[in-house]
Amino acid sequence: MSDLKSRLDRFFGISARDSTFSREIRGGLATFFTMAYIVVLNPIIIATVPDVQGQHIGDGPANVPLVAAGTAFVAGVMTILMGVVARVPFAMAAGLGINAFVAFNIATVMSWEAAMGLVFLEGVIIALLVLTGFRVAVFHAIPTQLKTAISVGIGLFIALIGFVDAGFVRRAAAGPPLQMGLGGTLTSWPIFVFVAGLLVTAALVARRVKGAILIGIIGTTVLAVIVEAITQVGGFTDKNPGGWQLNVPRVPEADAIIGFNNPLTLFAEFDPFGAFGQVSVTLAVVLVFTLLITDFFDTMGTMVGVGRQAGLVQPDGTLPRTREILLVDSVGAAAGGAGSVSSNTTYVESAAGVGEGARTGLASVVTGLLFLVAIVFAPLVAVVPYEAAAPALVVVGFLMMTAIREIDFTDYEVAIPAFLTIVIMPFTYSISNGIGAGFISYVVIKVVRGKAREIHPLLWVVTLLFVLYFALGPIRALLGL
Repeated sequence: MSDLKSRLDRFFGISARDSTFSREIRGGLATFFTMAYIVVLNPIIIATVPDVQGQHIGDGPANVPLVAAGTAFVAGVMTILMGVVARVPFAMAAGLGINAFVAFNIATVMSWEAAMGLVFLEGVIIALLVLTGFRVAVFHAIPTQLKTAISVGIGLFIALIGFVDAGFVRRAAAGPPLQMGLGGTLTSWPIFVFVAGLLVTAALVARRVKGAILIGIIGTTVLAVIVEAITQVGGFTDKNPGGWQLNVPRVPEADAIIGFNNPLTLFAEFDPFGAFGQVSVTLAVVLVFTLLITDFFDTMGTMVGVGRQAGLVQPDGTLPRTREILLVDSVGAAAGGAGSVSSNTTYVESAAGVGEGARTGLASVVTGLLFLVAIVFAPLVAVVPYEAAAPALVVVGFLMMTAIREIDFTDYEVAIPAFLTIVIMPFTYSISNGIGAGFISYVVIKVVRGKAREIHPLLWVVTLLFVLYFALGPIRALLGL
């Protein structure tokens, strides 16, 4: 046993990265519980939407359990692969935002088989960009302080995700675009649970308690189950806006704990070239480009943000095994399309595990194995409501924001692009939008100040791609797409 432990230590570099087996396991658990919602949320987004032919994924009625099993399966396999090949504590799953784009912008003009085929092709293209060195070169071409700004922006972004998911921040029917709680007041039991969980988790982190974030998630979930048993609040609906978000925290019945749907059946559903026979080549190319640009830079931003939080970012702003990380992420995009569950990407919620001390790929292996277990234990995953997981996101957002001290705000050439990167991510609910705004403003300011020669050639290329990305709407309207 000690020999196996020693081999694992050397393979993952656990001691070399100043970590321990217990920290890696805690980190893997924390990441899983923070992002396990995707097993429920992804099928809700893609399994319930009919394609242009009126069919659902799998060519039958909406099959949420099957797509949930597929979501867990692909996430589990890819996260384990990330841990073993790249050896970093990054978890993967179906990307939010991308899945909505696939469901509401692609499947509405073609069959689900063709739509997932486009996702598969996008993953293959990104993998080729990694193998040719282009994607890694772009990563290295980004100025270090802009990478830091990406990390800070993601911290604000996931903190906002936590507040919104818990219902602490909501859209207002009138007046300002956002408000606190219900009508500006915190008057629901689920919000009380979130606030209690946030305060306890923050206190545990401040006291440097080992396992603080995981303890916070589990403890808040137990509190949620107790509160629901006493108050019978129920789930969130238009008529019950104070209900639990995503899941109602109830202990499942004994006979409902285990259920199995074979996720492998979904791998026979995608059609790599079907889109080109159902829509124009121009439209298919535009859709693939949109998928590619979003996947490309969302992952890059997550790598920088979570990697910095884990202490993996080197002084020049690079990460060890960057090529392996990006290659596995690219394979995840293709695997998500092949498995009919949408593009899989590196998850920013991996920061929850890093906050628990995870520093190596062993944490990812733990998270991946839990995703595979979730295939048959989906009811247990569904016990955790947003209100119990969201405190972890807010606290981790704080931890990631502390990197802001490394940005020189007296140098406006980098300070303004950094500011735009940081604020546009949460304000537009998009990592890619923030990165694009930062790159474009950085290049414009350098040019205006007569310092165009200081801009890396690849940064020029990427900036032009982002200009095209932001102009896609007018371009599609002009072409009548």
